[in-house]
Amino acid sequence: MKIIRFLPALVLVASLPLTSRGAEDTKPPVSAHGPKPALSAAVKNVGVEEFAKLRAQTNTVVLDVRTAKEFSAGHIPGAVNLDVNGPDFQKKVAELDKSKTYLVHCAAGVRSAQACVKMDKLSFTNLVNLDSGLKGWEKAGQPVEK
Repeated sequence: MKIIRFLPALVLVASLPLTSRGAEDTKPPVSAHGPKPALSAAVKNVGVEEFAKLRAQTNTVVLDVRTAKEFSAGHIPGAVNLDVNGPDFQKKVAELDKSKTYLVHCAAGVRSAQACVKMDKLSFTNLVNLDSGLKGWEKAGQPVEK
């Protein structure tokens, strides 16, 4: 008799969909610029420490893909500004030297990932994305110039 009392609860539990806990953790980060796109194997996602080490190498270009206004408010020393959402981004990127390594960043990592996807489609083979963006760079105490 006791089993019959619990039968409706068992049926309810058995009918629930099986999902893994923490599935929400697998969703890509979302910002005001949308979700962070998936990057191809040609793009290396790195943290601040590795980005800083790569920046010291000679064949690298730091590419800041934020707006000109954001860039003028503060940027990584020596960075080149090219707004990923600007109307001429594709044209200007196509003119860049593909033999160089591009260290790409934005404010938080979404637009730089978008820029890397666009650059990858243009056959750039040496792309590095700063996963935490300029916010992470500043938080780590790295230099910023105006």
